[in-house]
Amino acid sequence: MARPRSDEKKAAILAAATEAIAADGLSVPTASIAKRAGVASGSVFVYFETKAVLLNELYVQLKAEMGSVAVAGLAGDGSTREQLRHMWSQWLGWATANPQKRRALAQLEVADEVSEDSHRLVQTSQRAMAELVERARAGGPLAVAPLGFVLSLTSAMADATMDAMIREPEAAEARGDAAFEAIWRVLAGVESDA
Repeated sequence: MARPRSDEKKAAILAAATEAIAADGLSVPTASIAKRAGVASGSVFVYFETKAVLLNELYVQLKAEMGSVAVAGLAGDGSTREQLRHMWSQWLGWATANPQKRRALAQLEVADEVSEDSHRLVQTSQRAMAELVERARAGGPLAVAPLGFVLSLTSAMADATMDAMIREPEAAEARGDAAFEAIWRVLAGVESDA
């Protein structure tokens, strides 16, 4: 008879995988993940059939968490700019508060092991973010560009900003503000105040 699975052990394995990937990359052995989680090596495969299954579940979990935090508390009556600013601040805040999660997620984003199904699932979980970017670009120069391209551009700007904020915490707020103004101009097509 198989032992019942523990939600706590599964969560510990996912947390350990995040730390291990952030520190050692995607090639980290599952034995290292198990050791960090405080479970027997074989336990990883009790919860995840293969390492690829583990990576896919971790990717979906981290993207869903990041997306959920980014739109938490979004005021429905705010202007598109105010809503985008809120989302941007929340997104950057999540990344700078969780640098290991962000590093792991950056590697998972480009991992061959992460399936198209996982990428599609993530798109669904981040629909609110995509809809807000869609509204922001409606009258701007990127209005007719494919949404996937616009989201990739926005993510690239966010990644560069997060890197700068983590590297220079004393200038984090200024970096976040400057990057928001840049992304707003790119999306909405507004001219610089300068």
